[in-house]
Amino acid sequence: MSETKKFRSGFVAIMGRPNVGKSSLMNRFVGEKVAIISNHPQTTRNKLLGVATGKDWQIVFVDTPGLHKPRTKLGEYMMKTAEEAKEGVDAVLCVVDGQHIGAGDMAIMQDLGRMRCPKFLAVNKIDIVSEEKLFPQLAQLHDIGYDQIVSTSARTGENCDLLLKLLIEAMPEGPKYFPDDMITDQPERVMCAEIIREKALRNLRDEVPHGVGVEMLEIKKVSDRLTEIHANVYCERASHKSIIIGKQGAMLQKIGSEARADIERLLGTKVMLKLWVKVREDWRNRAGDLRTLGYED
Repeated sequence: MSETKKFRSGFVAIMGRPNVGKSSLMNRFVGEKVAIISNHPQTTRNKLLGVATGKDWQIVFVDTPGLHKPRTKLGEYMMKTAEEAKEGVDAVLCVVDGQHIGAGDMAIMQDLGRMRCPKFLAVNKIDIVSEEKLFPQLAQLHDIGYDQIVSTSARTGENCDLLLKLLIEAMPEGPKYFPDDMITDQPERVMCAEIIREKALRNLRDEVPHGVGVEMLEIKKVSDRLTEIHANVYCERASHKSIIIGKQGAMLQKIGSEARADIERLLGTKVMLKLWVKVREDWRNRAGDLRTLGYED
């Protein structure tokens, strides 16, 4: 009589500096886009879960804000969120950018290396770094104390299946925490707000994105085929408001159009999206505004 294969499950915290590809890796593992991505550091502001499920396994990935020295109350909240994500996980996945592994990365690797759980290191973005630059950096990491070091490309998928296999093997025997068809813990309201913010991040100048936040005002199902969404886009300066709106409203229209397409795929209906731009000076340091945008407990 053959023995039934044990079901493996657990939680894996994905951690590292900003803009190293943590969210992109999680999206790759889950097989769906559950975390927004952009080229701007600190795109991820909140902890969110991405659920990957197989025949005899399930991993709940905990995507975290990039570790950095906070300069605002929002930054402090992000770091508190990242630190809390380390508690109670079954493994940690540290991610570094293969283009440059600096002193900050080394400090984070050493800190996470002290955790009492299986530890994995992903040297990411190998699709855009030469072997001559990559191999010397990999060589200096072998004695750092991680169970496995894998060079990956979240963009192309290179070695991501291998890394996922290693993570699955590290999971303990356990229950299925979420249904097979559930890929994230985020409610639709939050995901819609994040999609709008992602499109703003991708289209705006470098000085604007850090001060952009999205407040969902209303999501109303008009019919089985149509959903109406109203949202405010926060910025910190009147000059930023002009940039977000653009000449004759062109930029805001572009942000809305791109967001609407993604939201329609998420909700499975046509979407009427209405956006307003509001100036909230220094909102990243104001507790009331942080709570409004979901960044305070």
